[in-house]
Amino acid sequence: MKEKAILEMKGIYKSFPGVKALQDVNFTLCEGEVHALMGENGAGKSTLIKVLTGVYEKDGGEIYLRGLEKAAVIRSPQDAQRLGISTVYQEITLCPNLSVAENMYIGRGTGVAQNWKKMNEAADKILQSLDIPAKASQQLSSCSIAIQQMVAIARAVDMECKVLILDEPTSSLDEQEVAKLFGLMRDLKKRGVGIIFVTHFLDQVYEICDKITVLRDGKLVGEYEIKDLPRVQLVSKMLGKELDDMSDIKSDAKKYEGKDADIDVFEAENLQSNAGIKPFDFHIKKGEVNGFTGLLGSGRSECVRAIFGADKVINGSVKKNGKTIRIKKPIDAMKNKIAYLPEDRKKDGIVGDLSVRDNIILATQVLRGPFKPFSKAEANKVADEYIKLLQIKTASADTPIKSLSGGNQQKVILARWLLSHPDYLILDEPTRGIDVGTKIEIQKLVLKLASEGMSVTFISSETDEMLRTCSRLVVMRDRKVVGELSGEDMTQNKIMSTIAGGGLENAE
Repeated sequence: MKEKAILEMKGIYKSFPGVKALQDVNFTLCEGEVHALMGENGAGKSTLIKVLTGVYEKDGGEIYLRGLEKAAVIRSPQDAQRLGISTVYQEITLCPNLSVAENMYIGRGTGVAQNWKKMNEAADKILQSLDIPAKASQQLSSCSIAIQQMVAIARAVDMECKVLILDEPTSSLDEQEVAKLFGLMRDLKKRGVGIIFVTHFLDQVYEICDKITVLRDGKLVGEYEIKDLPRVQLVSKMLGKELDDMSDIKSDAKKYEGKDADIDVFEAENLQSNAGIKPFDFHIKKGEVNGFTGLLGSGRSECVRAIFGADKVINGSVKKNGKTIRIKKPIDAMKNKIAYLPEDRKKDGIVGDLSVRDNIILATQVLRGPFKPFSKAEANKVADEYIKLLQIKTASADTPIKSLSGGNQQKVILARWLLSHPDYLILDEPTRGIDVGTKIEIQKLVLKLASEGMSVTFISSETDEMLRTCSRLVVMRDRKVVGELSGEDMTQNKIMSTIAGGGLENAE
């Protein structure tokens, strides 16, 4: 093994029916190093991690760990844990109904776990040593998502992990929570733990990581020192092509110029739901892309959920094409040609066990009703059409959607709503947790749909993405609308000053 290396994966191969997921991939992790594993959705990152953690059995290659004379045999997650390899996933895999201490020791069969007092004392000692603001005796569900992830990390550290894998740990965290997590990661670095960091946030990679390994289409592109790989080059290597200047996305788009371009497709007045948002007014014109912006928890998602009837509306009125309509539940919105891609695709979007084809036709089938089912030939035709149109990477239309990467799942849900031919499309965080290439594709598609007359409301946590895509922004703070920006006012500084309450006159 290389000097200071605690893990070496050499010549790893893994295939699934119709897909070569990994082809001759090498990966090296050193002690006290944070190493980013980067690539588009479907590049092979998850498969490599699952091979390392024993979820998948590799087809070829060797895995070496410091301290072992021979290549490691990892056939299960339990094997990986015994060898000092631990994983903390994006979705917390702990038990929220148990205490922090119980979560740290559950299933470990240690003597400590048999004695409540000793267990709580041991857990508190670990939490304090890692500066994690939680008590051993408190119920895990009372902790924030960030603290729950830190508890999962504390469990791994106490099990003497040498290799810690953090799989999209920051996707649901705000800036302060990310800062706390990074503090813990730096502490673990000093202790000699090697950390594999999987994320789609480029800023975070350059803030916390020492090295980057890039995968593309199941193959190794290369391993790089962070100082030797500027962001533009990283994105280029992930995509396999030179990246167009992303700021040109908007300037290249054609504006909708129909006679009805000034007509409000949808209007809301004093709209309020049971989700705690203050009454708000809203409108969108034909062929316009507008958006809700604000900090995490500001009420962006609650506004569009009220528009779609996903939350119970308790006040206000809405109009579609100038006529008053009633939207009490999502089917009412769907019948009025309003479509909604939700923020949480796993919980509210995909039906995991159904095929790609069935997920695509779902909304249109609901609108048709039970007595007008799709024929097999028709379902195959539309599924193949949208798989091709959106370049969805799937072995076939029969593949269960849960087998697809996050970005491709997102494209399937987008296909579902495009098939219903909406007048008004709401996209809530359509690019969260997906690769840069797919993000650009979705942004370009949104602007193309608008140029053809579709109205689109676009929500993203990334301000740059909102500025590239939208022509008007509704600004939110503390679950109420605090401003609206368009034209020259659409700058990052003016968005932030409006959120902060300074108003446009105080923006630089």
